[in-house]
Amino acid sequence: MNITVLGAGAWGTALAIALAQRHRVTLWGRNPETMSAAATQRENTAYLPGFPLPDNLLLSADFDQAIRHVTTDAATCKRQALLIVASPVTGLRELAQQLSAYPVPNLVWLCKGFEEHTRLLPHQIVRQALGPAIPAAVLSGPSFAQEVARGLPCALSVASAHAGLCEQVVAAVHGGHIRVYSTDDLIGVEVGGAVKNILAIATGVADGLGLGLNARATLMTRGLAEITRLGVALGGRSETFMGLSGVGDLILTCTGDLSRNRRVGLGLAQGKKLQSIVAELGHVAEGVRCAATVRELAQECGVDMPITNAVAGLLFDGDSLQAVMELLWSRNPREEAL
Repeated sequence: MNITVLGAGAWGTALAIALAQRHRVTLWGRNPETMSAAATQRENTAYLPGFPLPDNLLLSADFDQAIRHVTTDAATCKRQALLIVASPVTGLRELAQQLSAYPVPNLVWLCKGFEEHTRLLPHQIVRQALGPAIPAAVLSGPSFAQEVARGLPCALSVASAHAGLCEQVVAAVHGGHIRVYSTDDLIGVEVGGAVKNILAIATGVADGLGLGLNARATLMTRGLAEITRLGVALGGRSETFMGLSGVGDLILTCTGDLSRNRRVGLGLAQGKKLQSIVAELGHVAEGVRCAATVRELAQECGVDMPITNAVAGLLFDGDSLQAVMELLWSRNPREEAL
């Protein structure tokens, strides 16, 4: 199968490495110098250093060439090709608008979060840019790029209203060390992937302050309740949040040392400024970008999300670490229900 991955960040590169074992894969990046260096060195030193790129993985900064890889045979491309967008949410709209000029067979995205200002989920952005007719899906779940590139096992969820595209993604990605499960709950999968990043910041703060494993477990459990409440309010199904893109991704992001969002929380607990923490990461931490957006969306929907509110207050309102944690632990008790 011909596959093009648009976005040569850590996750896009890792997935391209994995897929190149069984498919004809093109990895596109917008920076010609970065892509040229990666092609020469056979390593993406800018975003995923230490992992050799397969010899058969084609690297390109030529957008037309990358799209032709999955659209050359217009009569059969829907069956034989897959187009994957691995950009952050902030770059999804621009890429989707570029793609509107091409006869793309389908579109699968990996990004997690809400678009700032519009508060839209990725599938809503894609629908605005490309219309409802194109088969579209999200591929999400607990997956650190470094582990996928190393060939360690992981499991993902693909969600789409198009059953045929779900089958195609499973056929392409499932195999070797990667398992793929399918669902039609696109909203649920996207909400789970977005909000867990905010909760990872909260658990990072708690860990950094030395509040213990009990506190971490509490934040994760009550955080899952927040994810579920918002997801159901937006049209997702509650059972989705007990799966890979819900509790699975939440566990990984809140506990894994490779989690960028958790490292933001750890840095805040050490007294570092948010700007310096993000600069040190060198990569996108989506929890920072969508915390304020999710807080606004929850208020609009009438959904109670105290942990999310606390993180947004810490990041953007100047709230102190101690005040935030004391507020969370001193809230009036309530029945344990979603």
